[in-house]
Amino acid sequence: MTDTSTEVAVPRPRPTEEEPQSGRAAGRSRTWPLTLLRVTSLLFLFDTLFQAALAGLFITGDVRFLDLHAANAQLVAVIALVEAVAALLVWRTTRGPAWPFALAAGLVVLVGVQMWLGAARLLGGHVPLALGVFGTGVALACWACTYQGREAG
Repeated sequence: MTDTSTEVAVPRPRPTEEEPQSGRAAGRSRTWPLTLLRVTSLLFLFDTLFQAALAGLFITGDVRFLDLHAANAQLVAVIALVEAVAALLVWRTTRGPAWPFALAAGLVVLVGVQMWLGAARLLGGHVPLALGVFGTGVALACWACTYQGREAG
């Protein structure tokens, strides 16, 4: 006797954009903005410390470091801008809190004011604001490096 039953292959539906990703790809898509924020916030801190060291060397009388200090200020500004974009991505793509983005955007403004004060040689504002820039950077880096993200729910 022959088996006349036939198995019908049912095609599996393709995943749609509405369906959540699974596995490593989903984890990476949710974590790379936070990783970028962590890296940029730490780079910002290290470069800000380097900026302070250059200022100290200049103040001791070695004027060669003034040009390096001015050039490095531009690097600090670029890192601050990338850090703000990373904070925006953490907020919007991972549904993290909004305040780190506001802090990072404020940091971009503070760095711009800091550069203007330095170029104008207004040290009475430049030096104290540098402490504020560094303190704000520390707060953002501490948050970024300890934030675990929201649980999927």
